[in-house]
Amino acid sequence: MIGRTATLRVTGLLLMIFSITMLVPVLVSWIYSDGAADAFLYAFGLTVITGLVMWLPVRNHRAELRLRDGFIVVVAFWVVLSVFGALPFMLAETPHMTFTDSLFESLSGLTTTGATVITGIDSLPYSILYYRQQLQWLGGMGIIVLAVAVLPMLGVGGMQLYRAETPGPMKDTKLTPRITETAKALWYIYLGLTIACTIAYWLAGMSGFDSLAHSFSTISTGGFSTHDLSIGYFNSELIETVAVFFMLLAAINFALHFVAWRNFSLHPYFTDPEVKAYLSVMGLTSVIVIAYLYWSDTFVLPDAIHHGIFQVVSVGTTAGFTTANYSKWPGILPVLLIFISFISACGGSTGGGMKVIRFLLLLKQGMRELARLVHPNAQMHVKIGGKVISNRVIDSVWGFFAAYVASFSIMMLALMATGLDQITAFSALAACMNNLGPGLGDVGANYQSITDFAKWVLGFSMLLGRLEIFTLLVLFTPTFWRR
Repeated sequence: MIGRTATLRVTGLLLMIFSITMLVPVLVSWIYSDGAADAFLYAFGLTVITGLVMWLPVRNHRAELRLRDGFIVVVAFWVVLSVFGALPFMLAETPHMTFTDSLFESLSGLTTTGATVITGIDSLPYSILYYRQQLQWLGGMGIIVLAVAVLPMLGVGGMQLYRAETPGPMKDTKLTPRITETAKALWYIYLGLTIACTIAYWLAGMSGFDSLAHSFSTISTGGFSTHDLSIGYFNSELIETVAVFFMLLAAINFALHFVAWRNFSLHPYFTDPEVKAYLSVMGLTSVIVIAYLYWSDTFVLPDAIHHGIFQVVSVGTTAGFTTANYSKWPGILPVLLIFISFISACGGSTGGGMKVIRFLLLLKQGMRELARLVHPNAQMHVKIGGKVISNRVIDSVWGFFAAYVASFSIMMLALMATGLDQITAFSALAACMNNLGPGLGDVGANYQSITDFAKWVLGFSMLLGRLEIFTLLVLFTPTFWRR
């Protein structure tokens, strides 16, 4: 009973906090006179009232959250937040979407996936355009991590929420002694990068609105744009260069950003094995893509370089911006780009996918097993950056990989059962589960044409990927619910 009360109280508080963010698009609507303010006001009212109804009956209960309560709150809140986040899309006259499409768009934004069911983005009201970008920005670092910095003032501890929410296989590492200060440090860095990115886009030639909107989706590696042609709309190599730089930064572990900022040194980036592997993957893939585009006469060399590097970084960081329709590129390139989204970003970043650190551990563990075939009695350790990794972490990574493959296989079969061809089903699931966005085949441009059931499957896969498999799947195990 105590756990349920604490969960209900925290979820109500978080929902009320989220409702406040719906007032910003109201201001945008008034500034641009786009006529969509009422949709956000109604959505705000429904959201804050629901939060109050959940919070008021249990507001005086001060029980500390247990670890399992943290998992329940994280999953429940992401589901509830996505449902209420869908309200403006349903209530607005433009685009005025169905519940399924609205929930898909909301989930895609909050999980920083960037897959969309909307066509004619350029003609949307400014407030709706802003709201889509804001959803991604809030989801990038995690609205719950933001709330962790606030909840202690309301009498609720946050460590359980932080451990359940933050991405990566090494979640117990704290930047500061107190979890509240850790959450604040993450958000200061996140906000600082967003401001810097906004200024850089503006100086590169974007309007003030587009600069802010695209900085939200760049730092969150979300990929939503205010234009149908995405970054390609601006036709500017300088803007693309800014995007590449900040996408690369956003996909690096934010703990490294904190350490580098605190020590006022770039040394942490050059010595971190995950960052070195991450940049190596990006560099090697860029060389392959550029060479293939040039030798296949798809682009002349200068265009092959700038399109190739941009798309590799965009897909590799799971941002999902586009300057060209890479699904139409020749040979192995479309599938190669989808494949690198599985490795994608570093742990502790805003990027999706399985994370570079896990692939490093899997690779080193595989090499250790090969060595054991030759030297079965030797004592060998898996090391990252000279540090021995415990078997507990390695077992966790193998478990994650197994759960990922099993979940992917089941959901891909479900998508193919709806009539999708293999390329569309595979790429759509990879793009959504890795929080990438654009796929291949029938979902190369958008996800409007697929069935509602397929959208529900992909929506679940977005949430599964955003919460890194275990946080969501643990709720489906009998062990979790035993006292």
